[in-house]
Amino acid sequence: MFAKLAQPFPLGATLCDQGCNFSIYCPENKEIKLVLFNDDNKKTIIDLDQQYMGRHYTFVPGIKAGQEYGYQINDKGEERLVLDPYAQALSKTPFYIEPFSAEKSWEFAKSVVIDHQFDWQNTAAPQVPYEETILCETHVKGFTKLHPAIEEQYQGTYLGLCHPKAIEFYKEQGITTLQLLPVTSCMSEPHLLKMDKVNFWGYNSLCFMAPEPRYAASDAVSEMKTMVRELHKHGIEVIMDIVFNHTAEGGEGGPKFHLKCLDKKYYLLDTNKNYLNYTGCGNTVDLTYQPSLNLVLDTLRHWVTQYQIDGFRFDLAATLGRNGYQFDRQSAFFKAIAQDPVLQKVKLIAEPWDVGPNGYQLGCFPRGWNECNDKFRDTVKSYWLCNKNNVKEFATRLMGSRDLFSAGGWPDKLPVNFVSYHDGFTLRDLVSYNHKHNHANGENNHDGHGDNRSYNHGVEGETDNLSVLYKRERQKRNLMTTLLFSFGIPHVLAVDLLSHTQGGNNNAYCQDSEISWANWDLSHDDIHFKNWLADMVEARKRIMSPFIRAFSGHERGHHRIHWLHSNGQIMTAEDWQGLEAFALYLGLYKNGKELMFLINSSDIPTRYRLPAGSKWTVVCDTSESDVSNRQTQTTYMQSAKSITILCRE
Repeated sequence: MFAKLAQPFPLGATLCDQGCNFSIYCPENKEIKLVLFNDDNKKTIIDLDQQYMGRHYTFVPGIKAGQEYGYQINDKGEERLVLDPYAQALSKTPFYIEPFSAEKSWEFAKSVVIDHQFDWQNTAAPQVPYEETILCETHVKGFTKLHPAIEEQYQGTYLGLCHPKAIEFYKEQGITTLQLLPVTSCMSEPHLLKMDKVNFWGYNSLCFMAPEPRYAASDAVSEMKTMVRELHKHGIEVIMDIVFNHTAEGGEGGPKFHLKCLDKKYYLLDTNKNYLNYTGCGNTVDLTYQPSLNLVLDTLRHWVTQYQIDGFRFDLAATLGRNGYQFDRQSAFFKAIAQDPVLQKVKLIAEPWDVGPNGYQLGCFPRGWNECNDKFRDTVKSYWLCNKNNVKEFATRLMGSRDLFSAGGWPDKLPVNFVSYHDGFTLRDLVSYNHKHNHANGENNHDGHGDNRSYNHGVEGETDNLSVLYKRERQKRNLMTTLLFSFGIPHVLAVDLLSHTQGGNNNAYCQDSEISWANWDLSHDDIHFKNWLADMVEARKRIMSPFIRAFSGHERGHHRIHWLHSNGQIMTAEDWQGLEAFALYLGLYKNGKELMFLINSSDIPTRYRLPAGSKWTVVCDTSESDVSNRQTQTTYMQSAKSITILCRE
């Protein structure tokens, strides 16, 4: 009877009223057996009595949710326990002491059978339009660990991130979409374990479908679902940063958790059948191999259907589009997502590069994908902080990087613009440090990027010098105003809302400490900047969103764009050389709403002559720390090193 219930599909542990179906793809280790563990960690070994196209499967009656299990394989004469690659939960936070032997595998975290019934309380997905989206990148633990208004048992957890006080903060700041650093189960790299550190960011996936246990008070599955539900209730989307380009198994000599023992072809191999390393992490998942592609697509559908996730940011996404050695925008991965009725509805954001050959692919991803625009980051930081007269490049980025992202594909093909990301300096550190200070990472300050394009304004690090502090705050406003009023989807770093400093650490991936934990003890300047930024986000939504819609698609050619000298004269091609003060004029249709950008990167104030007509409202002037709605009509005196946004109905 139960033999008829056994099915090769779906892979993983599938629960029903009579018991549970277990299925695993394992063409290389044909002696694989299912192992069940009771509350005393005693094991029951069960033969996988049926096979189909490399899948070993069986049905076990009487199994309930919460059952811990794994698979026993023969590894060079030793019995090793491996995780189910399709495991939907882990029994505990994974940890081991080097080396990870076959014997130690039995003490490692186990796979857990899950019942996904959950009361979503009829909560609908927010479905925020692209042009209204404000992405906020945050770390579940890091953002809430020190929050003074969140109860201690919820600090640093999924439930802490959806605490009423946390949600109140997101709403005050105008955040529409949380982009979470990886919340899939993660295993720290061997070199970190030797230093008694952890992979805090989580970019070292263990089981793609299992939520990270260390962010849960007790039950990661239900608590993560609760987090998504409560955020959705308040109109806030949840995007997962997800890592499919490699796994925690590393390269040759790395630990064996699952895929290496089941089928080496899950990974890209060279002609000698050694692991290709296009990720910098030892291995590269081969999505031209059907079982690998199935695992990734099944995982994405799992998060959307079982957790109501609104989208994904794909780490090193060029790897996912590789057809063997080369990137291919027509790859099976892109085609499979485009035809999938579940996945074609969610937001897809690519980090459009990896470290392999021809790995930089900005602007090359297919329609339906947004891309992290590092050219915006580098250009804007160089313009404001490095005194580089890259005004033509700056203007291109301001207008949506249309050299890379045609406005004909907007708004769904808008670039994701950013100034700061989890890797690199925070906004405060960008204006406070000339050099990285990563000594706490234990790698003699050799890790982290050297090209930070930052400026300390005369003092390295923290200072009480009021003149330096004034310049730093003004530059923070310059950077964020440029980000929010450029064409694209703005990506802000959550800790930047609090003016958090990492002490100059630009690669805090292993810092589960106050270096990475958001500091909620705000100074007067921190509070002032936070409130100013909230006003700017609100202005962005109110003013820029209609312009982005209007400049998108077929209607984009019906509007007015003029680049102007400060004297109001239209610029010619020759005028772009050595320019320090200029203006951008935008107008909708023949006589619709108008917008002016007055940009002065010089060291002296400049008077601008404004287009004739009714009065202009000052949306913001970054030389001022307060937001005023004063009006001006014919001219405007723009301070040095600042930008002003003007609007006219």
